[in-house]
Amino acid sequence: MDVKPIPDNALPVTDLRAQKSAQERNPEQIKKVAREFEAMFVAMMLKSMRDTVGKDTLTGGGKGEETFRSLLDQEYANAAVQGGGIGLAQTIERELSRAYGTPAPAKGVRDAD
Repeated sequence: MDVKPIPDNALPVTDLRAQKSAQERNPEQIKKVAREFEAMFVAMMLKSMRDTVGKDTLTGGGKGEETFRSLLDQEYANAAVQGGGIGLAQTIERELSRAYGTPAPAKGVRDAD
């Protein structure tokens, strides 16, 4: 028995956007993902900025301080995003909404969270 490959034109064409689950199309989920990405981006910026500054000799440094600084930078980033952020989350939310076919937030309108 010979096994022959199925030609590409015989396979059904599927739209990947149509296969997305309802959860992925949820505007609240898109908003959450956009904010989390912005918080991660701001935390990376803070880490890069902190790397350009000399070490503080007052506190002694070490692994404990390094860990604390990392956690503190993450909290600063989360607070910045909750306070309006740098505008990246709104742009990401708008583009994800467009990609997944959900109603996009109005441009320039901040949410009241």
